[in-house]
Amino acid sequence: MQFKLFGQLFKVNRVWLLITLTAFAILIKLSHWQWQRAAEKSLQLQQIAAIQQQGALSGHQLLAQGAAQLDGAMLVDTAYWLPPYIWLLDNQILNGRVGYDVIIPMQFADNSTLVLVNLGWLAAGDSRQLLPEPQIPAQLELEALVRSEPANTLLLGQNLEGSSSYPMRMQQIDYALLQQQLPLSLYPAVLYQQRASDFMPHYQPVVMPPQKHRGYALQWFGLAVAVLMVALAASWHRENENEQE
Repeated sequence: MQFKLFGQLFKVNRVWLLITLTAFAILIKLSHWQWQRAAEKSLQLQQIAAIQQQGALSGHQLLAQGAAQLDGAMLVDTAYWLPPYIWLLDNQILNGRVGYDVIIPMQFADNSTLVLVNLGWLAAGDSRQLLPEPQIPAQLELEALVRSEPANTLLLGQNLEGSSSYPMRMQQIDYALLQQQLPLSLYPAVLYQQRASDFMPHYQPVVMPPQKHRGYALQWFGLAVAVLMVALAASWHRENENEQE
């Protein structure tokens, strides 16, 4: 197959042309996906900033509205732990160390509805057979970020591990599954505690900023252009060699 471009004659093998175009299409698609992710992250950050400008919520204000409407808001209030429920969210790595996020159900004064609170990170022990036993105060002052969608990792195997005793290891936050263990109704949101305590808050609403996604998008686009340039250069050299022969 031959074609002219910028006055130069190029001879391209059909198989290599198909491979080149396929690689180019994949790289362009990856670039577009990263650009879309940057736009999504920017919008998410804007929404969080907008709702936080309205001021912090109380527990009663939170429970009176839908979780999706208040996603990203800050909550400041006193809450009370419902013992003995403690879940340890598995596979949480902080500063290179393996540990758990401590998840507990809490309720606000004069309200029977429960809400999950992520207190923060706790280091794991030397053996997976021995779970840490966090000390939970009966009352906590919350300065927490409201998220309607919990930050979950890939579920591998059984979600809840161990017997009916607590603390209980957990792979993912599943509202319906946890509701089965609780005596009161559960509000479909997670409060990520921001105030430092015996546990280390580390949750970030956006792990990778939009700027980084845009950087990856430009890298993928650059690779796509490079693939085309290499293919053109290779076909042009082959044609010139054929003419010399």
